[in-house]
Amino acid sequence: MPEREWLVLMGMGGVFILLGLGALLWGRSEEKSYYNALSSRPDVREFFEHSPLRPEPRALKIGGWIAVVIGALMVLMGGAFWLWG
Repeated sequence: MPEREWLVLMGMGGVFILLGLGALLWGRSEEKSYYNALSSRPDVREFFEHSPLRPEPRALKIGGWIAVVIGALMVLMGGAFWLWG
């Protein structure tokens, strides 16, 4: 495999890892701000009964983990092509 091809694969893997870590951090901050807003309300039970829970922070975390795993696999594939290609 030519040098450029495994470098591109490893570069794309690195981008996926960075995007995944960004999504994980974003999901963590969204979840933290959501629960901080809940804790400041005087009657949390009323708040839970009248508003749906937000699934976005959990989805960001799951998507971030998926992107990190895909990026790691791409980096490993690029490294394997570099060593044995």
